Amino acid sequence: MTFVVQWWHWLALGLLLVGAELLVPSFTIFWFGLGAGFTGLVLLLFPGLPLTAQLALFALFSAACTVLWFRFLKPRMADRSTAGMSREAILGELGTVIKATAGTHDKGRVRFVVPLLGSEEWPCICPAPLQAGDQVRVTGIEGHVLTVEKR
Repeated sequence: MTFVVQWWHWLALGLLLVGAELLVPSFTIFWFGLGAGFTGLVLLLFPGLPLTAQLALFALFSAACTVLWFRFLKPRMADRSTAGMSREAILGELGTVIKATAGTHDKGRVRFVVPLLGSEEWPCICPAPLQAGDQVRVTGIEGHVLTVEKR
């Protein structure tokens, strides 16, 4: 008795591999799962495909999905990192100075009513001297220090 691989075997394998990605978050097993799913769809259209052709299709689809992701799609998403989103979310926010500064290179401290990125207080620098109680607007962020301007 010979075992014939059916289209639904490939779809089941694809679902298992995609599900395994939840247990092993490496983001590589996912592409093999997609390759198996695509192979199952091709086998649904062409049911007489020999096993060697199915395995070749599986390898081809898996490699194509992996290359497509790492070569074309992922680089386009690099501009949308959480750091970039966080920086944009912080710009323009208003805060109150709680530690005065004497000049450009002196670090002060600013407090926000609503915490920014999980913190109510941030170190800050400003080109102008700041007094406690001054209102400031965030103009930039350098590392963990905010650049502010007097309002």
